[in-house]
Amino acid sequence: MSADPTQVLAFETDCHIFDGCGFPAPGLHSFLFKPLFGDGDSNLYFNKPMLLALLGSIIVVGFFWAAFRKPKVVPGKLQMVAEIGYDFVRRGIVYETIGKKEGEKYVPLVVSLFFFVWMMNLWSIVPVAQFPVTSIIAYPIVLAVIVYITWVSLTFKRHGFVGAFKNFTGYDKSLGPVLPLAMFIEFLSNLIVRPFTHAVRLFANMFAGHTLLLLFTIASWYLLNGIGIAYAGVSFIMVIVMTAFELFIQALQAYVFVLLTCTFIQGALAEHH
Repeated sequence: MSADPTQVLAFETDCHIFDGCGFPAPGLHSFLFKPLFGDGDSNLYFNKPMLLALLGSIIVVGFFWAAFRKPKVVPGKLQMVAEIGYDFVRRGIVYETIGKKEGEKYVPLVVSLFFFVWMMNLWSIVPVAQFPVTSIIAYPIVLAVIVYITWVSLTFKRHGFVGAFKNFTGYDKSLGPVLPLAMFIEFLSNLIVRPFTHAVRLFANMFAGHTLLLLFTIASWYLLNGIGIAYAGVSFIMVIVMTAFELFIQALQAYVFVLLTCTFIQGALAEHH
């Protein structure tokens, strides 16, 4: 076994069952990477997830720029694909959640979030890359903070300080004696728990999915020896199945992330009763 905890797959390629080496199970070490540039000891460095995030941003921006830089009445293939994706988010998520009149101004934000998150997730199944950027908690946290700031500032702008306070605390005088407790719980739920779960939901799903893919990938290679070849075949089938499942989960998590974003914005715009 390698003593270096920063290997991408964290296992030796010459390690197989019956060779006297234990199964190199994936773990937290599978999410650590050597700096590509800079000094890791000083925390000033550039590693693989950062590179994938940068490349993903360039791909998303470049795709929509190429599709819409010279839009045509009769769209070409690239413009058509971009329009379908844009319309799916605009009509299927923003309009359905916030409404057409109020939601139109937030379409660019939601479309950007959707395709960025989706691209960061897709890196998991791209050859050579093979790592979902959103499985590093820092990235979902930053995205959740952007949504949080947008939501909170919009709430204060729309309702003022008193109205925003009622919005965050779920103020309802009909609750009587339990009103203070209910307001406290709603305050914690909305301003503390909500942004945390918004980030963790995305992170946890991508972290777990990547770990499972690693598990079956490593197992396929590890079992490739003697009678273990039969089991390696089963494990490899699971790699294919999990990859297909991950494709679905990657798109679903991007959808859920922006759906919750729209729900927060809709709650900020709604009149408190």
